[in-house]
Amino acid sequence: MEESKNTIRQRADEVKDYQCKNLIAVLENPMDMKNIGAVIRNANALGVEKIYVVDGRKSLPEDWQEMRERKSLYKISVSASKWTFIKRFDTSEECLAHLEKKRFTSIVTSPHVKGRQNFVLHEADYTQTRLAVWFGNESRGISDLVVERSECCISIPMFGIIESLNLATTSGIVLYEITKQRREYQAKYKRANRGAKTIPTVGS
Repeated sequence: MEESKNTIRQRADEVKDYQCKNLIAVLENPMDMKNIGAVIRNANALGVEKIYVVDGRKSLPEDWQEMRERKSLYKISVSASKWTFIKRFDTSEECLAHLEKKRFTSIVTSPHVKGRQNFVLHEADYTQTRLAVWFGNESRGISDLVVERSECCISIPMFGIIESLNLATTSGIVLYEITKQRREYQAKYKRANRGAKTIPTVGS
C-alpha cells in the first residue's frame, strides 16, 4: 500500500508542470452520476485544474472531502475524483457570479446559437488567462442564462448521420483541444521567461 501511494505521489509530481492552470470545466445540472464520473475522469486525465458542478437536485455533497470519498463517484471516475478539485453550486447564477468575481471568461459547448459568436472547436483560441468551459444538461443542453453570460459558443464538427454526442464523449473531445492549446501556450510562456528567478505560470 505504501509503495502504491509513493507511486501515485511520484506520478503527481511528474505531471504537475503539464496541468492547465486556471482552467475549469463546468457541468450544468447533469442528470446522470455516471456522466459526472466520466467527465471527472476525462478532465483529470487531460490536466484540467478544477471541475464545477451546478447541481440543483443536490445529488452531490457540499463538502469537497466528502465528495472525494463518495463511493459511487469514486468508482465511476476510476478514482479520479480523489485527485480532482470539485466544487458544487445550487444554481447557474451562483456559479456564474463566482466565476465572474474571479475574472474567468466563460464559453459554452453548444451548436451554433443565433446572435452569439460561434466557433468550430479547433478554430477558436483557448489561451485566455482564466477560462471556464460549460457543458450543458444531457437532454436540455446549455441554459439561455449561461449562453447570454458567455463569450462564445463552440461546437464539434459532425460529418455523420448522427449529429449529437453524449456528455462524456463531448467533454473528452472539447477538453483535449483546449488543454492542448493551453499547454502549448504555457510552454512558450515559460521558455520566454527562462532565466528569470521565478517562472510565472499562466494566470499567476
